Amino acid sequence: MLRIGLTGGIAAGKSLAAQRLVQLGATLIDADAIAREVVEPGTEGLRAVADAFGPGILDDDGGLDRAALGAMVFEQPSQRERLNAIVHPLVRARAAELAEAAGEEAIVVQDIPLLVETGQSASFHLVLVIDAPEEERLRRMVEERGMSEPDARSRMAAQASRAERNDAADVVLENTGPREEVLSALDRLWEERLRPFNRNLLHGTLAPRSGPPVLVDPEPGWIAQAELLAERIRRSDPRIQAVDHVGSTAIPGMPAKDVLDLQVTVASLEDADAAAENMAAAGFPRWPGIGRDTPKPSHRDPAVWGKRLHGNADPGRKANVHVRVHGSPGWRYALAFRDWLRDQPEMAAVYLAEKQRLAELHAADVSTGRYARAKEEWFSGFGDLRLNEWIHSTGWQAPSG
Repeated sequence: MLRIGLTGGIAAGKSLAAQRLVQLGATLIDADAIAREVVEPGTEGLRAVADAFGPGILDDDGGLDRAALGAMVFEQPSQRERLNAIVHPLVRARAAELAEAAGEEAIVVQDIPLLVETGQSASFHLVLVIDAPEEERLRRMVEERGMSEPDARSRMAAQASRAERNDAADVVLENTGPREEVLSALDRLWEERLRPFNRNLLHGTLAPRSGPPVLVDPEPGWIAQAELLAERIRRSDPRIQAVDHVGSTAIPGMPAKDVLDLQVTVASLEDADAAAENMAAAGFPRWPGIGRDTPKPSHRDPAVWGKRLHGNADPGRKANVHVRVHGSPGWRYALAFRDWLRDQPEMAAVYLAEKQRLAELHAADVSTGRYARAKEEWFSGFGDLRLNEWIHSTGWQAPSG
C-alpha cells in the first residue's frame, strides 16, 4: 500500500487534486470529513470538546456549533492547540482504520489540511502539496467563497507558511493557471511516479536506475529532502539508532549526481538484517544480490568494512541507503569524509574536479558502476591520506551515540 499525504494552503486547490486522484483510482481519506465524524452527537469526541470549551459550543440540538467554536479558537493559538489535542488523535485513529480497510494494493491518499503543522510528513511514503501564491489564494477566498478579507487572512495565518509546506513536500504542484494544467500534472504524477512506486512497494523492489553519471548543480532542496527521507527511515524500525545525510549532496555548493546518500546507524549487521523488512515497507528495499552488500572500495576488507545497502522504491527520488554498524571503519569514514569536505573547500574543489573528469570519461556508460569504481583510485591514492591528516590535525571525533 502506497500512503500519500495530500495538503496545501487554504484555497490552493487541494480538493480538486483529491477528486482527480480518486478518479485515477486512489482511495481517499478526508481528514476534514473524519474530523466532523468524530464530534458527531453522542461521540466521545464531542463530549471531550464540550468539557474543554463549555456548553456554549453546542447548538440547540446538542450538536457542535462550529461557528461558535471557530470564533473561539481561530484567533487564539492556545485554544486552537487545545482543540487539536482532542480531535487530532481521534482523526488519526479513524484514518488508520480506513487505510487498513483499503487493502494491500491500494494507493491511499489522505487529505490533511494541517499535515505539515501536525508534523506528519514522515508518516507517509510521499507528501504532495498543491501550491498557489498567497495573493491568489486570498483572491479565491474573497471572490469565489465570499469571505471577508480579514477572515481570509486570519485563516491563512493559522496555517503553516508556504515555504514551510513546500519544504516538507516530496512533490509540489503549482495550481495557478487553468485547472486543466494541474489535472494534467496529476495524471503524469500518477502514471510516472505513484503507480510504479506502489508496485515497487508491493514487490519489495527498487525503482529502476540506468544511464551514465550525470553531475547536476547543487539543489537547495537536497538538505530538506534528505532529512524527510531520514526521518521516514528512523521511524521504520526501533533498531535504527540514527540516519545521517552523507556523500556529495551533503556538501553545500557541490555539484553531484541527483542521488541522496544516507547512512543508517545500527548496533550490528544482525540488526541491519532484522530491520530490512520494515525499511522496505517504509519505501527503502534492500539491493538484491550478495555483491550489493559489500562496500564499493575494492581495496578494503569487506569483513571489516561490511554494510547493507538499500535504495528507494520511489522512482522520483533516487537514494542510496548505507546501513553500517556504529563505530565501524566504514561508518566513521562516511561521516569524516563529509565533515572534511565541508570544512575544507579547497579539498572539495579537488574532489569535484576528479568527479567531473570521471563523469566525462564515463559519459557513454549504461550505468554508474565504472564511474564509482574509478573514483576509488582517487580515494586510495590521494584522498585517504589527506583525510587522515585532517582528522589528526583537527581532533575530529565521530558521534559517540
